[in-house]
Order: sequence, then structure tokens, then C-alpha cells
Amino acid sequence: MKITPVAESRIAEILLVDDNEDDVFLAREAFDAASLRVNLHHVDNGEKCLQFLRKEGPYANVPSPDLILLDMHMPVMDGHEVLKEIVKDDKLRHLPVVVLTTSYEAADIQKMYGLRCNSYITKPVDFDNFVKAIGQIAGYWLTVVVTPEAVA
Repeated sequence: MKITPVAESRIAEILLVDDNEDDVFLAREAFDAASLRVNLHHVDNGEKCLQFLRKEGPYANVPSPDLILLDMHMPVMDGHEVLKEIVKDDKLRHLPVVVLTTSYEAADIQKMYGLRCNSYITKPVDFDNFVKAIGQIAGYWLTVVVTPEAVA
């Protein structure tokens, strides 16, 4: 059996968890500019993220994401709390989580890696670098990495 990265076999499903509408807009533009085949789903807080991942309520029929882009600072439930829930849930812990945030705080970085995030990336402040970062993140996770679903 040949195992191929997500982007070579189908349109990738990405869940963006971020409460900043400007950053969500930039992310959508960045994915378009990167010309990657993705369905970008968005929720604006950690509680909705967990409902999405667990397919609860209005998210009962959503696809499972191939990649989660998780902001740190959000209302209702922050990124730290979300990641803590993901890693203790046997059905979710295999999902790759990239923290995409504005925080450069050493304590935040250590905390998120301590919870086993897959990458921690600070959001570039200008559009061109944001597009470049999104393209690199998605390119790596969707065209290079083989995930558990690819071998299932």
C-alpha cells in the first residue's frame, strides 16, 4: 500500500481556532495565496473547538480536521485549556495541533510544548510574512507529514 500525504490524496480539512476576525480573514487569504487544496473551518473559541472535534451540536456532521491551527488567547476557553482537553482525549490526541498566536512569552511556549503541541508559531504582523508562514505550515503538514489517518 502506498501512503501519500493528505494534499496529494484529497482536499485537506483545517480547523482554525481564533477569535480575531482580522486574523481569520488573513488566514483565508493566505491559504488562497498559497494555492493549497484546503477546506478551512473556523470557530472563535475553545469550547466550540472541542464541540467541533467531538462532532457535538451544530458540528455533528463536520469532517475531522487534518490539522488544527490554535490561537492561545481566546474567550470562553483559551488555547491552553483546549490543548489540555485534546491530549487527554484518546479520540483526539492524534490530531496535529499547531499553535498560531501572537504570544512570544517563554511561559506560554513552554506550557504549550509541555502539553505536546506539534509546533508553536508566532503570527507575523505583516500580510506577506503571514501568507508565507501559512503556506509553509500547510505545505509541511499537508504535503510532507504522514498522519495516522493516512495509514488507517
